[in-house]
Amino acid sequence: MGVPVKKPDPFHSFIAGGVAGAIECVATYPLEYAKTRLQLVEKSNKMPRNPLVLISTVARTQGVSAVYVGCPAIVVGNTAKVSVRFLGFGCVKRALVDKDGKLSGPGGVIAGLSAGLLGSVAVTPAEAIKTAKIDDKQSLKPKYQDGVCGTFRLIKDIGVKGLYSGLLPVAMRLGADSAVRFGSYLKMKGALQDWSNTPRDKPLSSGMTFLLGAFAGVVTVYTTMPIDTVKTRMQSLDASKQYSSTLDCFVKIFKNEGVMTFWRGATPRLGRFILSSGIIITSYEKMLVILA
Repeated sequence: MGVPVKKPDPFHSFIAGGVAGAIECVATYPLEYAKTRLQLVEKSNKMPRNPLVLISTVARTQGVSAVYVGCPAIVVGNTAKVSVRFLGFGCVKRALVDKDGKLSGPGGVIAGLSAGLLGSVAVTPAEAIKTAKIDDKQSLKPKYQDGVCGTFRLIKDIGVKGLYSGLLPVAMRLGADSAVRFGSYLKMKGALQDWSNTPRDKPLSSGMTFLLGAFAGVVTVYTTMPIDTVKTRMQSLDASKQYSSTLDCFVKIFKNEGVMTFWRGATPRLGRFILSSGIIITSYEKMLVILA
């Protein structure tokens, strides 16, 4: 008979998730910027397709701050998203684990999916602001680049409807992201603990946690990339003129630009996910240890 395992405090999950989200966002934002630029409809034929070349070119010609356009909004949104996501994940996990603290594979997917759907409500406005500001930066006469004033002007112009214009694809992406990421991470973690006879309540080393989180990120990127591309297009400044709905956006990209367009920006997103999965999960678990 197994020893009962202490279940994580939901409030601790909320705090740890928020800290992890903020750390990850600042550390990986240039890759998010490159991904978004590649996914948007091109406004310049001179734009490099290599994400590292794109980042270095923009930083060199427009300044380092240019690759952080929209970052403050995403820091706030990502902190809220990850806090809510880990809170939701922790609550659902508490309800699904058995008396030995074990969570089944399907249970991990359900907990991850629930967490992603909750997080989408918190992060959609921030994603919309980020995408719109990056899109605006490409214009000949940008309107929303003057810091906080520009952000409030953008919010006033697009309204509440604009802030939540990408809610469906964001919810689909985050739900899929979380289900795949948490499900694969927990499956690998459980298998490793069973193989090494490590108790379920004993955390893995930072290095192993990072590696498992990074691999979970790789799996997640290629399975959810089409949803992410549609999400970005739906949050561009001209989205209302180009697409009548999320489904219309899917169809038009497929018919007019080809299926591979859905994976445009996959390289920087993969780079960010490899880093972010490791950073978020490692920071989250270490924060839980500190809070406990």
